[in-house]
Amino acid sequence: MPMYEHVFLARQDLSQSQVDSLAQEATKIVEDNEGKVVLTETWGLRTLAYKIQKNRKAHYVMLRLDAPGNVIEELERQTRINEDVLRFLTIRVDEHEEGPSVMMRKPERDRKPRRDDN
Repeated sequence: MPMYEHVFLARQDLSQSQVDSLAQEATKIVEDNEGKVVLTETWGLRTLAYKIQKNRKAHYVMLRLDAPGNVIEELERQTRINEDVLRFLTIRVDEHEEGPSVMMRKPERDRKPRRDDN
């Protein structure tokens, strides 16, 4: 079955529980259409590079999916309709990464001592 990563940005004025319910709705769409959600990650409220619909920040959520193409079409259609979602992107991947995504590992990388070249 094809594998995908679906990332969406939700409005900044939503509570965390509302963002979680958006992720659950996306999961329900996929599972109702014989797909499978392998992993759901909430990356938190992050600053955007530029304003989108008067929002300076957005809640980021990523879903790793195993689903046929028609399920992805339906997921994107439903996401496009939802007014709480500012942007979304779905990409097909050859295989899913093991463990957390790069966005979740970033704080670990930043904590490592930097090499001093003096």
